[in-house]
Amino acid sequence: MNLTMNDMTQAASIAAEDATRAKPLVLVPACNRLLGEHPFYIAGKKYLDAVRLAGAMPLIVPSADAAEIDVLLDMADGVLLTGSPSNVHPSHYGEAVHNPALPLDPVRDSWTLPLIRRALARGIPLFGICRGTQETNVALGGSLFQAVQDVEGHDDHRAPEGQPAAVQYGPAHAVDVAPGGLLEQLLGPGTFQVNSVHGQAVNRLAPGLRVEARAPDGLVEAFSVAAAPGFSLCVQWHPEWLAADNPQSVAMLTAFGQACRRYQTERHQEGHQAPHR
Repeated sequence: MNLTMNDMTQAASIAAEDATRAKPLVLVPACNRLLGEHPFYIAGKKYLDAVRLAGAMPLIVPSADAAEIDVLLDMADGVLLTGSPSNVHPSHYGEAVHNPALPLDPVRDSWTLPLIRRALARGIPLFGICRGTQETNVALGGSLFQAVQDVEGHDDHRAPEGQPAAVQYGPAHAVDVAPGGLLEQLLGPGTFQVNSVHGQAVNRLAPGLRVEARAPDGLVEAFSVAAAPGFSLCVQWHPEWLAADNPQSVAMLTAFGQACRRYQTERHQEGHQAPHR
């Protein structure tokens, strides 16, 4: 079959339209767990559901070496950094482990920290939740309180022990939205209630981060990356918990999904531009 230049142009246009109709692809880093004596990669279903609520398709990434990170980012339209029982290893911000009984995940640290820096540099939309927020702050040069409940002037932000998930992830305290930022654009000014299921939190905020919300005790509860060319929002609470029933969660995830869609469209257009002659 002979194709004319017009036929090929129409085919390329149809292919471009099909690509833009596909859901954006969002990378979701997995955590490392031992089940018995067997190592597993896992990612919580609630985070994957949140990506789908945002209108995107999640792709769980088990781990990546230095070369694979860029390959993954070449195909990504967004990154969602999940929460986890594990903590970021404090060696990444120059401290020793405060409590050796708490879980760590050095494999996740080894590749998510460079992934964060490279994703932000590319303008790939990034949404961090709990550990993901802590990872982003550390990746960009900040530090953490390893046990915020032991820091004078701060409250205990951990979930009540021995309670069902509905209680542990129930409303715990208000957050005060900072004026003039991304969160105020998405949610409006004022305060709203969030859950609180974390023992670690932002201590020294990394250079270039903008505080988007604080807890009543002054703890940073949300930030964005001011100079990032794309969407970025990191929150210390868990908006993925019953997200569809929470208007703030829906607003944040919708904005993230829209940013992923824009990035997908721009990436596809750049990849199909005709070479200059």
